[in-house]
Amino acid sequence: MFGFGMPEMIVILVIVLVVFGAGKLPEIGGALGKSIQNFKRATDGKEDIELKASIEDNRKKEGAPIA
Repeated sequence: MFGFGMPEMIVILVIVLVVFGAGKLPEIGGALGKSIQNFKRATDGKEDIELKASIEDNRKKEGAPIA
């Protein structure tokens, strides 16, 4: 796939770690996973996209009560 080998992937991972930092990687991974999941649902024809979970996650981070 595009000629990426292990050395190239390691270099890309190091660059991502430097740019975003180790603390942000779980958040980025979670957002990427949710977006891929929503994309798959959209291509299957399902109209149900998870927006509620994102709103609840943001409220938990802010410390606001969840309604």
